[in-house]
Amino acid sequence: MLLISDPFLKDPNFVRTTVLICDHQPEGSFGFVLNRKQDSVIGDLINNMQGNNFPVYYGGPVQTDTLHFLHQCPDIISGGVEISDGIYWGGDFVDVLNLLMQNQLIEKQIRFFIGYSGWGEQQLQSEIDSKSWILSECSKRLIFGTTPENSWKNALQELGGEYKLMVNYPSDPQLN
Repeated sequence: MLLISDPFLKDPNFVRTTVLICDHQPEGSFGFVLNRKQDSVIGDLINNMQGNNFPVYYGGPVQTDTLHFLHQCPDIISGGVEISDGIYWGGDFVDVLNLLMQNQLIEKQIRFFIGYSGWGEQQLQSEIDSKSWILSECSKRLIFGTTPENSWKNALQELGGEYKLMVNYPSDPQLN
C-alpha cells in the first residue's frame, strides 16, 4: 500500500510525501518515506565505504540512527522479505556492501533509508479516516523508476480525476 499525503497535511515529517507501507498489522504499521533525499550518502554513514556516493533517503522520524533498504534484486541480495510484487525489504547487508564495493548496484535497483515511519495501534487508520492520507497501490516504477522528487506528483496523477488536480494545489490554501 502506498500512502500519498493530502496536499494540506501539516505534519512536517510528511508534507507532500509518498510512504510505502511495508507492514500493516492491528498492533501497528511501518514504512518508508520515498521522496525525501538526505544530504548524506552511503560513504558518509558506513565504515570502509568512504567515497561511495549512493544516495540515502529519510525513511521517517522513528529510529533515525538505523539504516534500511528496499530493493528489487532477490537474485543477488539474499534474505529480503517481499512486501509487494518485486519489491523487497532488507536482506543480507554483507551482500549489499560487497555489491556496492564492486559497483554492481545502481540506484534503480536499491534505495537506502535513514529511520522509518511508524504508527501505533489504530493510529494510521485514524489518520486515513481523517483524510490525511490518500491510498494507492504501489509499483516498482514509483519506487525505482521515478525520480524521488516527482513521486508525490506522479502518484496523484496516476490516480487521475480529482487527484490529478491536487498536484497544483498550493501548500497553504491561505496563500491562494
